[in-house]
Amino acid sequence: MFWHAEGMKTAYEGYIIYSGEKYLVSPETCYGYADKNWGKNFTTPWVWLSSNNITSEVTGKKLENSVFDIGGGRPKVWGLALKGKLLSAFWYEGKGYEFNFSKFWTFTRTKFHCTETDEQIVWHIEQKTWRHKMITDITCQKSDMLLINYEAPTGEKRHQRLFNGGNGSGTVQLFKGKKLIDRVHVENVGCEYGEYDHPDRY
Repeated sequence: MFWHAEGMKTAYEGYIIYSGEKYLVSPETCYGYADKNWGKNFTTPWVWLSSNNITSEVTGKKLENSVFDIGGGRPKVWGLALKGKLLSAFWYEGKGYEFNFSKFWTFTRTKFHCTETDEQIVWHIEQKTWRHKMITDITCQKSDMLLINYEAPTGEKRHQRLFNGGNGSGTVQLFKGKKLIDRVHVENVGCEYGEYDHPDRY
């Protein structure tokens, strides 16, 4: 499975007609996103989080030139599954911070825990490089989410409980060493989580 996020912060304009009612979409009031997935099958676990509706909890300022994006779970490199690997990028007011395990010289380390409760999906992700650290805590109400019906090119439907939503919220903390750069509050978080029933067959 391959992933390319070509539009982490995308300005959309147009309209959507749903159940006979027309909804207007404008760059000033939407938090647009665009990406692409392709390949032979899906990752498990499947983790995705992204938002550009971001407010600094330190200054109280809305961050208009910021966006974060996290994705992955168990990528395959040369046919070998790598457990617990996520790719992340945080564009913070004009400066980029990347947590990418494939850039081995940055010594990126990731720990994440995703859980399903009766009412919520909960994500906790910690990532470190030699210089920076990012801690992400997001929740989304299951009542606001869809169960995605994804079928692989082989015809298999391995994901039986793949949740997808756009109303996640929470915090992202960004550090340089032990010094806090900012703790931000995020809303309208695009979010996904799911695992195969039998991940050992991945």
